[in-house]
Amino acid sequence: MRMRIAVAGASGYVGGELLRLALGHPEMEVGALTAGDSAGSLLGAHQPHLTTLADRPIEATSAAALAGHDVVFLALPHGRSAELASELPEDVLVVDCGADHRLRDPAAWDRWYGGFFTAPWPYGLPEIPGAREALVGSRRIAVPGCYPTTATLAAIPAVASGLVEPEVSVVAFSGTSGAGRAAKPHLLGSEVMGSATAYGVGGAHRHTPEIIQNLSGLGAGPVKVSFTPVLAPMPRGILAVVSAPLAAPGVDAAQAREAYAKTYSEEPFVHLLPEGVQPATKNVVGANTAQVQVEVDVDAGRLVATAVIDNLTKGTAGGAFQSVNIALGLDESLGLPTAGLAP
Repeated sequence: MRMRIAVAGASGYVGGELLRLALGHPEMEVGALTAGDSAGSLLGAHQPHLTTLADRPIEATSAAALAGHDVVFLALPHGRSAELASELPEDVLVVDCGADHRLRDPAAWDRWYGGFFTAPWPYGLPEIPGAREALVGSRRIAVPGCYPTTATLAAIPAVASGLVEPEVSVVAFSGTSGAGRAAKPHLLGSEVMGSATAYGVGGAHRHTPEIIQNLSGLGAGPVKVSFTPVLAPMPRGILAVVSAPLAAPGVDAAQAREAYAKTYSEEPFVHLLPEGVQPATKNVVGANTAQVQVEVDVDAGRLVATAVIDNLTKGTAGGAFQSVNIALGLDESLGLPTAGLAP
């Protein structure tokens, strides 16, 4: 018997991506669809690409509407998931695509989000050492932010192997879907097309503590992170450029590449590209895939790693299903596309 899933926030970008992947998952069937302001409408009014679900009604989001499902995905704004999750039975697999259960430090939560702090859940980025084991059998999963996913995958081998000093710079370019579906003047086509804009500059972006948490947990002690996000004129995708000072002057490109190859050789969704080939966001659109490259800037004495993902797939919904597969004892790759769309 296939498992029934419910999606809260079904009318948003993440909700739509969750449903797209659910339709291709052989062990899942779609149950309740809920949302806030969209309640009472049909899904096709918001997700017209999901043809087979277009006539399904959207209910108001409540614990009662989500009850009776095996897996519940919460694609809700930050601060909305914790209370709702607390009302769901412990034997239901609840997947929070928001930030409510990501951070382990109450002080960091208070500074960057505020409000009631809730205990962290197993973190849904299996490629972090130890994270995959923590997901096995779990009934609660915290899906990472899309920026932290990209930056962390780019940096794991360098930080974990001690190739770099614990001072990491991240500059990441994101498509506009990362800001959600709500109408915002600065995301209008006429404002975005032909322009790129940095925001949250000077350590002001709330994904900073999550990146710090991920990299500081790799065994090398606390890691300082300078994170600068950039809004790019594209609908989806993230490109992260991560750099850090070399821990020793003798580190060369061959050593760096060996560390990355060793780290990701058995990972089904992270691909180290051939030497000289740089990742491009267009290559991972619609795929639960990360492409990674690493170089050494000898003159500057820095390691430079680049990574790309689709922010809605590997960055959120695909990472969620990957983690759900692990939690349920299924093949980790089940139902997840690895090939992007081209052109």
